[in-house]
Amino acid sequence: MKNKLLNAIANLDLLGKKAIRYGIVLVFLWIGGLKFFTYEADGIVPFVANSPFMSFFYDHPEEYKSHMNKEGELITANHQWHEANNTYGFSYGLGIFLIILGVLVALYKVAPLASMVGSGLVFVMTLGTLSFLITTPESWVPHLTDHQWGFPYLSGRGRLVVKDIVILGGALITMSESAAIYLQRRKAA
Repeated sequence: MKNKLLNAIANLDLLGKKAIRYGIVLVFLWIGGLKFFTYEADGIVPFVANSPFMSFFYDHPEEYKSHMNKEGELITANHQWHEANNTYGFSYGLGIFLIILGVLVALYKVAPLASMVGSGLVFVMTLGTLSFLITTPESWVPHLTDHQWGFPYLSGRGRLVVKDIVILGGALITMSESAAIYLQRRKAA
């Protein structure tokens, strides 16, 4: 009985690979779709505005702090500033890119080479997302009145970002699996 249970557990890696793949697909499709909504576009502003790799997408990244809307809040003047700043245009483009990546990762049985490329792009993009821990001051608890602030005290934004380490590892798994399928098919042809 004990060995049967251990053998069953030892063979969960195939199920785990599917869970990782479809978890990435779900996250990228869902979050990509949310990028078309104002609150989500507003929410990524500190990350983009502080990133040396992305701030150029905004017209005035240095001014973002005085134009922030909280989740669920819509201040018309802030919204107009975000429209002029290209906040929403960037978010729409990012949403399309995320949805494309989610679809590519899902197509590993149909188009393994394209899926491998999609997983590679997920890996690279996730490295960029993890860089927000270094570039975005809002990733850490601010020094207000509590003595626990800064590193290692992750804020809500920081906690959101640090979980991408799992997606980073998952992208390696999905990329490897897609490459193996491609090579098997090529060898069989």
